[in-house]
Amino acid sequence: MKQSLRDKLQTLSDKQNELTQILSSADITNNMEQYTKYNREYSELTPIVEAYKSFLQAENNLTTAEELLSDPEMKDFASDEISSTKDIIAQLELQIQKLLLPKDPNDDKNIYLEIRAGTGGDESALFSGNLFRMYSRFAERNMWQVEIISVSDSDLGGYKEVIAKIIGFGAYSKLKFESGAHRVQRIPVTESQGRIHTSACTVAIMPEADELAEININPSELRIDTFRASGAGGQHVNKTDSAIRVTHLPTGIVVECQDDRSQHKNKARALSLLATKIKDEQIRKQQAEIARERKSLVGSGDRSERIRTYNFPQGRMTDHRINLTLYKLESIMDGDLFELTDALISEYQAEQLANFE
Repeated sequence: MKQSLRDKLQTLSDKQNELTQILSSADITNNMEQYTKYNREYSELTPIVEAYKSFLQAENNLTTAEELLSDPEMKDFASDEISSTKDIIAQLELQIQKLLLPKDPNDDKNIYLEIRAGTGGDESALFSGNLFRMYSRFAERNMWQVEIISVSDSDLGGYKEVIAKIIGFGAYSKLKFESGAHRVQRIPVTESQGRIHTSACTVAIMPEADELAEININPSELRIDTFRASGAGGQHVNKTDSAIRVTHLPTGIVVECQDDRSQHKNKARALSLLATKIKDEQIRKQQAEIARERKSLVGSGDRSERIRTYNFPQGRMTDHRINLTLYKLESIMDGDLFELTDALISEYQAEQLANFE
């Protein structure tokens, strides 16, 4: 391990010791805001410091084992100990490097999920419904909450478009690599001759904007229309003009919310979605600039990029960005995305580690 990295880790360890003293003092409990801030900082430092302590202990064990090599009776034992300890040291060093990687400030945030049917007509709309169920089941497995914001139903089932908010700690960190074009290969229910068709949907994952003020939306630049909700939602939803459509005139971004019977709640949700879309547009422009200098393997978020294929006849899913193929399509469509999301995160971390200093 480089000395510069050791110095950095020692500084973090000293910082945690300082926080321990602060948090144990009687004065800090009188200021809950400061207490919460220091406690969060302490919690963030803990896994790094613990890994560093384990690393130092492993180095001490290695030194002890190397000293035993001179003892003929302990030589074989020492050799085995040296080999296993070197493996532990390498694993701990990699773990420490991952823990020190810059954290995405959006990782802990809620997200907006947007799925749109693309090429393939009714079959594409049916698949968008399958994708929405897949992400909803994944949310359930993570104990997250799903709120539908806007739905445009298809005549044969599924959705032409569906927008939902997924509320849960770390939702963005696990689903941020899902943006892009998702392709499906299967025999549609409308196909009478048993031919396999290829259709596609686009998925967008957007971290929820912290506050409307963060985006600086000028109320005079908004056009707000009310209309009568349609589709699922209960009879009384359709009896009043509770649905809201908001147009941001400078960018042309339009959002709708019709899920709640309350016009006030629909407006609040629509404005939150609008702020998120405006911020997402800003982020994607920044990413486009970065991509010109260095292509990111899994983090581009390009909506037009084909990222994945779901082949139903063969029961497989292939993520084209990392060349990962899993023959467990049924469980994947039921929301078992953990192996996939873990692989995407690992690949992204490997890319970051390649540039680690």
